[in-house]
Amino acid sequence: MPSPYGELTVIVNPHAGRRRVGEEIPELERTLRSRGLPYRLHRTEGPGDATRLAREALEAGGRFVVAVGGDGTVNEVVNGMFDDEGKPLIPDAVLGVVAAGSGCDFVRTFGLPDDATRAGSHLAGDNTYPLDVGKVTYTTPEGGRASRYFVNVAEAGLGAAVAARAGRMSPRLGQSKYFLGFWLVLPRFKLAKVRVQADRKTYEGPAFLVVIGNGQYYGGGMKISPRSYPGDAVLDVLVFKGPKSDSFTMIPKIYRGEHIPHDHVEEYRVKRELVIEADRPLPIESDGELLGTTPATVEILAQPIQMKL
Repeated sequence: MPSPYGELTVIVNPHAGRRRVGEEIPELERTLRSRGLPYRLHRTEGPGDATRLAREALEAGGRFVVAVGGDGTVNEVVNGMFDDEGKPLIPDAVLGVVAAGSGCDFVRTFGLPDDATRAGSHLAGDNTYPLDVGKVTYTTPEGGRASRYFVNVAEAGLGAAVAARAGRMSPRLGQSKYFLGFWLVLPRFKLAKVRVQADRKTYEGPAFLVVIGNGQYYGGGMKISPRSYPGDAVLDVLVFKGPKSDSFTMIPKIYRGEHIPHDHVEEYRVKRELVIEADRPLPIESDGELLGTTPATVEILAQPIQMKL
């Protein structure tokens, strides 16, 4: 049965998941054909390709774009769904995600499978979920301002510093590069003095990490923001105040989503805007992609696109 949302634009990062995603493309195509889903498949070759391909598809009249790969691929596709003014190119455009063995954290919130066959089957039918999108405006290395959209988790501080360090390691290390990066970064990372303005509420004091959750999971299965629901028009903000040893002593509870409430974690719910300032530039990442530094603002766009379930 053809999709009620028209032809699928399938955007594949064949290098994701240490090339496992590329190996699953034939199985995904068999699934799409067996479900009678018309599609066009595009392989990305480098950074920015998924954003460009998504934008071109929507500008050409498409409505249904599918990201095949990890959180970085999803992030790129989502950024291609908006114009320069922060408005969706197509109202109620539909985002599909096929993790295909990439270890995509975003799909965990929805309970979607991570193999191409079962995930591909979810692309049929008309079942969707209204999806919130975060917009983070950050400071560039040149001192200017730039913006980026995200659908899962953004963070400022230690976690982003770890992501930056891991990004310089060999992709062949897989998820273990984040573990190694953590222990390389931690000894020299110092608590910052931050000012976090969450709508009308303010926190001023020490912190090593500020997490902004739209989805629940990141970092290879950590349930970092267990109260997040990506369609409730709210971003959940966690300020980890320290001591720095909390960054590893809390990890077992974070995997289970049992780390809050906690005396060392401030919780906020943002319906409009979050402002993060610090006594030194803190690195920022969203959906695993390193962006820039603080000062930064984060806004929520309530349900501008649909997530295919």
